[in-house]
Amino acid sequence: MVGFVPKEMFFTKGVGKHREKLTSFELALRSAGIAACNLVRVSSIFPPKCRILSRTQGMTRLEPGQVTFVVMSEAATREPHRLIAATVGVAIPRDRNTYGYLSEHHSFGESEDVAGDYAEELAAEMLATTLGLEFDPDKSWDEKKEVYRLSNEIVRTQNVTQTAVGDKKGLWTTVVAAAVLVG
Repeated sequence: MVGFVPKEMFFTKGVGKHREKLTSFELALRSAGIAACNLVRVSSIFPPKCRILSRTQGMTRLEPGQVTFVVMSEAATREPHRLIAATVGVAIPRDRNTYGYLSEHHSFGESEDVAGDYAEELAAEMLATTLGLEFDPDKSWDEKKEVYRLSNEIVRTQNVTQTAVGDKKGLWTTVVAAAVLVG
């Protein structure tokens, strides 16, 4: 495992509801398809030359009990009707021999689009600063995307986002979003 640099990654997400918070989290992991793995949270580097797989392809790379590295976001509430979001964004550099960034964001009251765009923006800004690109934090995300496109250094951003509304009977509601590093 020493020196392991993942060559592939996939995104997944899930929701769980239960009277116990821990069980709600477990059910969200089951919904995401990663509950049978021993998850190890890692920081937010998208490895050089890493390929993004579909969730279906990625799930075939997992075995029960496997130590699995993830960049994961989670949010939970037991407040009825409260909107929660968990999202992971990625920014991939044009030069595939260099690394990109993943970002985690969790929030209350944000739609899937708002939370997802914010996670992409976080990842893009982290990558932009390592590439020496200028960015204005007061510009809109769409304006920043255009700057990144024009710079020709950031080739793509994307996100995986899970939202849910707190259970009306007060059960714990948990959302997870994850980038799962494999291969």
